[in-house]
Amino acid sequence: MTTFDSVYRDLLQDIMQNGALELNERTGLHTRIRTGAHFDLDVSKAFPLLTLRKIPLKLFVAEQVWYLQGENKLDFFQKFSRIWDDFMEEDNTVESGYGYRWRGFFGRDQVDSLLQMLRDEPSSRQGVVVTWDPNTDGLASAKKKNVPCVPVWVANIVNGKLNFHVIFRSNDVMLGLPHDVAGFALLLKMLAQELKVEPGMMHYSISHAHVYENHFSNAEMLLTRSNEHPDVNFELPPNCYKRALHKDESLVHEILESMQSVYEPLPGVGRMQIAL
Repeated sequence: MTTFDSVYRDLLQDIMQNGALELNERTGLHTRIRTGAHFDLDVSKAFPLLTLRKIPLKLFVAEQVWYLQGENKLDFFQKFSRIWDDFMEEDNTVESGYGYRWRGFFGRDQVDSLLQMLRDEPSSRQGVVVTWDPNTDGLASAKKKNVPCVPVWVANIVNGKLNFHVIFRSNDVMLGLPHDVAGFALLLKMLAQELKVEPGMMHYSISHAHVYENHFSNAEMLLTRSNEHPDVNFELPPNCYKRALHKDESLVHEILESMQSVYEPLPGVGRMQIAL
């Protein structure tokens, strides 16, 4: 198995065997829960792409390119996927879109500021990018279609490598986590390329890691699997960051082609519905 396959299967097995079983009132579904889950991945050695089941590469690739554009309008992303449509407003925008929050919602472009800071002061420990709006997100605020699952992520450069610490308040381990891990690892690689440094470690922390009851059988099926797949590594096309800013659709296709050439996953584990 790949390094990430082993990390993922260990977490899933722990949740299914030892996780607390509780009803989630918002969805009406029971979940098995692990609090304070954490793992570390060396993106310089292996890209964390799950091979124990096939995941749709196009979704997280297009998502990260869209995030870098800093828009809440879905027009670009909808050319590749409609998974954000459940959360959109009548004007085809998503108020909780990560890129929108990162690049202007709080009155500054956090991503641009991060890159400039790390160029000027590579040893800085202040590379904090915030998604969560304490004025309106959570804490018994008015109900929203969606609130960010990632309140904050932190970037720093150590030994010439860019590292991320990504903090999830909540993560659907069967459906969301493989997609989210790959997405943030791709963002790490793209920002490292722009900074002209190597990708480094991604530290991934989850306050509330859970498996929904309607995914229990899918999880049990996956836990029986092993895949003799080497660690995944691929090269990014050039100038990813600037091309994303210019809404270059071909960038999504080029990254996909590079990934697909080294990705041979096992089949899916059956249909899984997202819990809304």
